[in-house]
Amino acid sequence: METARHGGSDAAEEQSYTTAFLVDRSPEEVYRAINDVRSWWSGRIDGDTDRLGGEFRYRYRDLHDTRQRVTELVPGKRIVWRVVDALLTFVERKEEWKGTEVVFDIARKGGKTEVRFRHLGLTRACECYGACSSGWDAFVNGNLRSWIATGEVQPSPFEG
Repeated sequence: METARHGGSDAAEEQSYTTAFLVDRSPEEVYRAINDVRSWWSGRIDGDTDRLGGEFRYRYRDLHDTRQRVTELVPGKRIVWRVVDALLTFVERKEEWKGTEVVFDIARKGGKTEVRFRHLGLTRACECYGACSSGWDAFVNGNLRSWIATGEVQPSPFEG
């Protein structure tokens, strides 16, 4: 199993954006739903999102253009993407996401399944923290949670 770690201390990891929620689905169902990225992360997605070593590009308008590599896949337990390239046009530090990691930990908790999401390296010191943490709130706590619960593809939370 290939694993990448974002450089830095445990303190930096603790300061990274984190959120979690519980759903009435099995860890395996949750794992499959997360890997079906196009159903919950609206924008243009090209490439492999569900294959170890696969790479995909995510674009949203002319604001966000990143390339992620799938660095860890543990069925029913964990998914990790490493951001290998980034262009965020709405901030001065346009490559701010480059080298960060997006982590989904999945575990049974009290008869439900918990999804713990972390964007390692996305800290309050980042210029994009406000906009990016709000985006993750909408996509993870909104779209992903609804996609897992209902099985219905989720529209962009920023359109309409």
